[in-house]
Amino acid sequence: MGTIWVYAEATDGALATITQELLALARGLGEPVAVYGGADADAIAGQVGDHGATKVLATGDLGGGLPGPAVAAAMAERLAGGESPDAILFGTTYGGRDVAGRLSVKIDAPVITNVVALDNDGGLVGTEPVFGGTTNVKTKFTSEKTPIFLIRPKSTDAAAVGGPAAAVESLTVPDLGAVGAARILNRFVEESTGPKLDEAAIVVSGGRGLGEAEKYQMIEALAKRLGGAAGASRAIVDAGWVPYSYQVGQTGKVVKPDVYIACGISGATQHMVGMKGSKTIIAINKDPEAPIFSISDLGIVGDVHKVLPALLEALGS
Repeated sequence: MGTIWVYAEATDGALATITQELLALARGLGEPVAVYGGADADAIAGQVGDHGATKVLATGDLGGGLPGPAVAAAMAERLAGGESPDAILFGTTYGGRDVAGRLSVKIDAPVITNVVALDNDGGLVGTEPVFGGTTNVKTKFTSEKTPIFLIRPKSTDAAAVGGPAAAVESLTVPDLGAVGAARILNRFVEESTGPKLDEAAIVVSGGRGLGEAEKYQMIEALAKRLGGAAGASRAIVDAGWVPYSYQVGQTGKVVKPDVYIACGISGATQHMVGMKGSKTIIAINKDPEAPIFSISDLGIVGDVHKVLPALLEALGS
């Protein structure tokens, strides 16, 4: 195949894990080209090159404007000018969905979402879980429009290949009119300690079985003791016990740690979709019929209020 555009995201000069995953996926399909919105493309050129990209198409300084309108418009103009990648890949992130949606409208092309695998079978075919992850369907484009795919995090290993720094090329942003008037005045970054939930090697998650919000402290204590990250089911996020950023599941974060410990989580399909790719799953639940046991490698039928304190005591300080 030819080139595969990958929308690149970075924070403080560090390439996002989802972008590393997309570049790895693109490498198996064609020649990856990163598309970036911002003035610091030189800072990520080495990183995208390390993951196989040969070029970075960069908008340059956006003057505090939102990246979505600028990047989508710049990509659409480049496509209208005759450039024709075989596909454009976006991560299923806030930024990725924003740019993909705007680009879809501008070039009048649909988007295939929730993709967990891409294969070349006479054209790119996306695999997407449906019905809460119980069934996979395959979808491909039949039009001549440039295919746009939204890829779910953790669908591909973010392996580097050690390539040279990618060449940086200017991507022209056309006049955006009123759409480009919005400006970013401030950013709120939620304070956190320890590894990030979607990158941690060990994740300890709590659910409704904890009984009350105060008991979530046991989850955080165990996660800290193990050097991991604390997660949560949608039920306790909706109940206001913990912030949304803790949520693991189809509408939260998808995690694939080496060890996932589910405490007081029954195993709703929505939750299991977000963690069933973990290498080892340990479930603690007093209900022996809880669905979580159907995918766990080790199941402990017991009261989390007794099991967790005993486990913390055994681990020591």
